Amino acid sequence: MNKLWFMGLFCAAGLAAGVVWDNFGDGVDVHTSVTTSPSSETLQAGRYLVQAGNCIACHTARGGAPLAGGRAIDTPFGAVFSSNLTPDPDTGLGRWNAQHFWRALHHGRSKDGRLLTPAFPYNHTTLINRADADAMFAWLQSLPAVPQITPTHQLRWPLGTQPALAVWRSLYFKAGSYQAEPQHDAVWNRGAYLVQGLGHCAACHSPRNALGATPSVNDFSGGWMYGANWWAPSLIDPVQTALAETPLSAITQLLKTGRSGEHHTTGPMGEVVQYSTQFLTDTDLQSMALYLQSQAQAAVPMPKHAVKARAVLPDVASRGAKIYEQHCAQCHGEQGQGQAGAYPSLAGHRAVLQKDTTNLVQTVLYGGYPPATLGNPRPFGMPPYILTLDDKDLAAVLTHLRTQWGNHAPEVTPLEVNRIRASQGS
Repeated sequence: MNKLWFMGLFCAAGLAAGVVWDNFGDGVDVHTSVTTSPSSETLQAGRYLVQAGNCIACHTARGGAPLAGGRAIDTPFGAVFSSNLTPDPDTGLGRWNAQHFWRALHHGRSKDGRLLTPAFPYNHTTLINRADADAMFAWLQSLPAVPQITPTHQLRWPLGTQPALAVWRSLYFKAGSYQAEPQHDAVWNRGAYLVQGLGHCAACHSPRNALGATPSVNDFSGGWMYGANWWAPSLIDPVQTALAETPLSAITQLLKTGRSGEHHTTGPMGEVVQYSTQFLTDTDLQSMALYLQSQAQAAVPMPKHAVKARAVLPDVASRGAKIYEQHCAQCHGEQGQGQAGAYPSLAGHRAVLQKDTTNLVQTVLYGGYPPATLGNPRPFGMPPYILTLDDKDLAAVLTHLRTQWGNHAPEVTPLEVNRIRASQGS
């Protein structure tokens, strides 16, 4: 019995030591950083890289100073608040050096050595190379200092504690660097580096397990965005996005302007275009498009399960047609044909036919505009109907969209609309 007890204690101690080494044995010497005056080229590169990472979206509170932090990132485990990236000495990065910043990106540890929560996507930022990390830090240090204290995270105990974070990281995080794949050319590898690292696309376009971890940095099979109450569609599914067969120029245009043909970005992806991808060079956008398309082309085709849409009840069909005529036809056309350059056609539109109707319901409830970009400076949008249409009305009109003009998608029920409407307040 004593031997068993000793062996159990020995194993527990070994496991604890392994967890500690996994999380605190990174070997980064934060006391040896050399401060130099960055060149204008370095600062310009740093700004570009910060934009490529869309850092402003999370590190800016609504109505607050850019990159001063304080925005709540809602998770299933509670709210995490983004940190202040301006060089304020007391509340921001003013007392950080390049080694501190590198350790945060590469190892997910703060200036004082604390383990950061994985709401900061360090499983992606660990792939950023050292030169890019240093350029980003140099540019952030050149910003005006904004004193703004980061609120305390509101994670359920014990999930925000250092031991809990250490266990999570031992299970799901390993520091690394991007390794170029020699079978692909430099353009493809540049796209992979941007998508997997700075762009952290899989942070949204990937499913999460019960502990909030994603399968990998290059899983693009789609995922639920908690807090935003939005479905990030699969980038490899031919039904959801059809990237495998979309011209590279169309993918690039969508990332650059927020609009391409009948399709435009909205919701969280609209923010990505507005604050990030519209500022990237055409070369980088083409690299990203090439890489993403190659992932879609290489994906194993998903089995197609035909969903037999049941007949729509006459009163639902009548109600939906009437509402469409009153509120939708003026912009989208009597036959759902849309208006070129302004309002998309609804006939055969993938967003209308998605199996998961969350985004469709959210769009009609809350309206919105595509991002304003240099390539699309005055986007056409739609008003919100949350106060105009009740659950039955909204379900009926969406069912109308999904069953007319050659569309053959299942109806939307009032219960479905009610669930999505209620989730916005959760």
